[in-house]
Amino acid sequence: MTQAARTLSPEKMRALHEGLVIPAHPLALDENRKLDERHQRALTRYYIASGAGGVAVGVHSTQFEIRDPEHNLLEPVLRLAADEVDRAQLDRPFLKIAGICGPTEQALKEAELAASLGYDAGLLSMGGLADWSEEALLERTRRVAAVIPVVGFYLQPAVGGRIFTYEFWRQLAEIPNVVAIKMAPFNRYQTIDVVRAVCSSSRRDEIALYTGNDDNIVVDLMTTWDFDVDGVKVRKSIVGGLLGHWAVWTKKAVELLEEIKKVRGRSEIPAELLTRAIQVTDANAAFFDPAHAFAGCIPGIHEVLRRQGLMKGTWCLNPHETLSPGQSEEIDRVYRAYPHLNDDDFVAAHLDEWLNG
Repeated sequence: MTQAARTLSPEKMRALHEGLVIPAHPLALDENRKLDERHQRALTRYYIASGAGGVAVGVHSTQFEIRDPEHNLLEPVLRLAADEVDRAQLDRPFLKIAGICGPTEQALKEAELAASLGYDAGLLSMGGLADWSEEALLERTRRVAAVIPVVGFYLQPAVGGRIFTYEFWRQLAEIPNVVAIKMAPFNRYQTIDVVRAVCSSSRRDEIALYTGNDDNIVVDLMTTWDFDVDGVKVRKSIVGGLLGHWAVWTKKAVELLEEIKKVRGRSEIPAELLTRAIQVTDANAAFFDPAHAFAGCIPGIHEVLRRQGLMKGTWCLNPHETLSPGQSEEIDRVYRAYPHLNDDDFVAAHLDEWLNG
């Protein structure tokens, strides 16, 4: 790691390890599929006001097409979010995480851009690199971590990820300046691989574990993971979430995480939390559209935000990316079934100030 590498402050590192709600920031567009700066800023203000501990920008929920030359939106979108966080002058840690993707040289440029805009870390995607060896991806991670703190990312194959070996995660955990790993394989076996690899690493206490398993959010957060490492019992928790699901109903997500923190590690877990775990997963199914292989996952997020007034519509940069048949009705259903999960009243009370601040 070079001297120029950006590192997390002790205060932000402590907050990361205590556990944060980090929404994956959507992209607000107008009816011409152009950046809607007013609603884009309002979204960031909403996440801050909700009590989130950070935002992830330039990630899947922000639409990877922002990098395409015909849109050229990566820097403007990163800058808008950073500007809003800085303007808020918060008296608590708030992490700005930038999505980083592509081959090594592209990833390095994106890391340098993020660092120049004051981002704290980069969520390093492995997507689109299916033909790369694990060693090549590890070397790419080392080079990016020499620029900015890295959040590793296990992405499910259904949306462009791939399956990695236990040894890959074991070696990734040893890379200096890898500060966290987001696990989103939507698979118990592969999630265990990551947690066990980190627990077996010499840097186990330096890496925070975050769930991206939108199908199992609550149980991930309630579980204490326990492994025998060379005769020593190692226990570790998934402390927070970096989630597209938490881009909506964020205030309730913050309340949920605080509730879980109070009971995590106890010998008894309230049965009601297990019931709510299934309710959250059912709501996620409506938003993320697994019924159609996740085709409507981004428009589904947009639809909830549109209903709340935080976005003008569900438009995506790719005009073919739309709500799936029946998806709007599924969102209607989970609104009726689980009214305690939404934060519509909170949004309604503050929407004008977020839109006009």
